[in-house]
Amino acid sequence: MKIAVVNGPNLNLLSKRETDIYGKYSLDEINNMLLDKARVMGVELDFFFSNTEGEIVSYIQTLFDWDGLIINAAAYTHTSIAIRDAIKAVKIPFVEVHISNIFARENFRHTSYLSDIALAVVSGCGAYGYLYALDYLVRVLKQV
Repeated sequence: MKIAVVNGPNLNLLSKRETDIYGKYSLDEINNMLLDKARVMGVELDFFFSNTEGEIVSYIQTLFDWDGLIINAAAYTHTSIAIRDAIKAVKIPFVEVHISNIFARENFRHTSYLSDIALAVVSGCGAYGYLYALDYLVRVLKQV
């Protein structure tokens, strides 16, 4: 089973910016936690990060033969129809992740262009949200 993990803008600054909101884990630490869990589950992961919307869209367009996607589109969650369209085009099942609880933050963060087409949304669980997303996605994919 192959699952892609996509992270959007500013997530490369995790552990350095607003730790009261985003926690103290770096993106590399989160990816390593996911790798450890994936090994136990027998799942292959590929990690992609970009601050650039077009690069994220181009990467997603390569996922036609992948089994699933975990995505934290970060600020693009609230703005990017292009990322939404790319996910729909490749018809990949996915889980949307947010480290912070976007519904307890500014009003503009309450809108997601991805949530209504996602299998699930994990929000407000910190870095552990990625692990929950992986666990859920693998369980759903094994049922298909």
